[in-house]
Amino acid sequence: MSINRRSKNITEGVARAPNRSMYYGMGYTEGDFGKPMIGVANGHSTITPCNSGLQRLADAAVIGLKEAGANPQIFGTPTISDGMAMGTEGMKYSLVSREVIADCVETCVGGQWMDGVMVIGGCDKNMPGGMMGMLRSNVPAIYIYGGTILPGRHKGQDLNIVSVFEAVGQFSAGKMSEEDFCAIERHAIPGSGSCGGMYTANTMSSAFEALGLSLPFASTMANVEGEIVGMVEQAAKVLVEAVKADLKPRDIVTRQAIENAVAVIMATGGSTNAVLHFLAIAHAAEVEWTIDDFERVRRRTPVLCDLKPSGKYLAIDLHRAGGIPAVMKVLLDAGLLHGDCMTITGKTVAQNLADIPALRADQDVIRPLSNPMYAEGHLAILKGNLSPEGCVAKITGLKNPVMTGPARVFDDEQSALAAIMAGKIVAGDVMVLRYLGPKGGPGMPEMLAPTGALIGQGLGESVGLITDGRFSGGTWGMVVGHVAPEAYAGGLIALVQEGDSITIDSHRLRLQLNVDDAEIQRRRAAWVPPAPRYTRGVLAKFARNASSASTGAVLDLG
Repeated sequence: MSINRRSKNITEGVARAPNRSMYYGMGYTEGDFGKPMIGVANGHSTITPCNSGLQRLADAAVIGLKEAGANPQIFGTPTISDGMAMGTEGMKYSLVSREVIADCVETCVGGQWMDGVMVIGGCDKNMPGGMMGMLRSNVPAIYIYGGTILPGRHKGQDLNIVSVFEAVGQFSAGKMSEEDFCAIERHAIPGSGSCGGMYTANTMSSAFEALGLSLPFASTMANVEGEIVGMVEQAAKVLVEAVKADLKPRDIVTRQAIENAVAVIMATGGSTNAVLHFLAIAHAAEVEWTIDDFERVRRRTPVLCDLKPSGKYLAIDLHRAGGIPAVMKVLLDAGLLHGDCMTITGKTVAQNLADIPALRADQDVIRPLSNPMYAEGHLAILKGNLSPEGCVAKITGLKNPVMTGPARVFDDEQSALAAIMAGKIVAGDVMVLRYLGPKGGPGMPEMLAPTGALIGQGLGESVGLITDGRFSGGTWGMVVGHVAPEAYAGGLIALVQEGDSITIDSHRLRLQLNVDDAEIQRRRAAWVPPAPRYTRGVLAKFARNASSASTGAVLDLG
């Protein structure tokens, strides 16, 4: 019997003839109708270096699928360049694009009744968006990461996209010459591939490998190097075997598999965005998972990798040191992974890692369990009166992740950045950036420009910054994001006034506004919700439908 879902479900006679005629028009022959129809969601785009190198991977997927006896069906998915949109109104479309990509995958797979799908993506929201679409569709699927970028170079130093944002702060503070500033701008991005540190794209690709829906070693390959093409062709063959075995994403993405992915996120020092995205991924998979589960996994998982933004190395260095399998092997041997979870290879996690050697002695990118970077994970979930639903703090790389200081309040990113650049923010201040949440932004934009400027001016550890928006995976410092409820929904962050005392305490997991309850009630009675910033189009639809950041900012929570 054919394994083609369309063939099994199309009626004979009149209904069948128009259906097949469309395929004959694309060069299909009678024998093709017994082969599985496999979608290839191609995120190729010349908008961003993250996606500009994806077409050759889509071409390799077509070759691999045909060799495996399947019919590839290519369709497109959009992308937004976070790096290019950062600090502009365009950044509000970034998180929205996650939902658009998920909708694209679900729509094409469902509408064309595909037997399986291979999603190829590069930039940050390509990753969770593609995964959510795979899980909604729930046909056999595999994720192909487009690969990391190689580092740029200037004066013997490796460069990446965050180098540019930090250089802005250094230049404005008089700590860098204009010649060096311009040279960093020109040389930070040497070619195609996603941003090179353990930022959001590489965090999500690593997590997908741990989750079991990408091939071992696939998540840290460089886009411009040859091995990635061979990986794609192999992935095509693996996917066709999964179609034959009817091995679907929701068979793989269980609660235990998500725990594995989050353990790897903690061990690699991954992005704060992983919290938001894995809440959304769990929702798409219909797996019970809450923001408190991240804290549970964090407390038992050490940070093993010395990776940017707070460490030394880039994702390509991790790959050359053994990649995610080497990290997973350390965690598995320590009892910190569920080895019996199934993966897209048809093998369990433990079976995939059985032949992975011990950590090499000639590298220090991945630390042994006996000598971790930090004894516990770095993505702490803070609560308190300012964020009763929870918020996310990245606490690694800080000498003292506790501070109390006066609030410096901003209702948009641009005025906050202007204050930093003008030298109006000083050590001990706690910046409050609000009305930037899923509904208020709308779209929960990332705050890399202000945090990068603070670090460039040497204020990364002495100035706090809290926001109901997000941070780039390249952000580090005394920062707290995803504050929920957000200001637009009436969260307490909306009632903070200039000069109020705020405490950020990552040891006690507290984010507290030090104002008495009577004063808070007085302010609440006087607060008036702002008018929506958009009333039509995709941003307005997102603002109306988005859930809280504490539940993933998804649009179909119900």
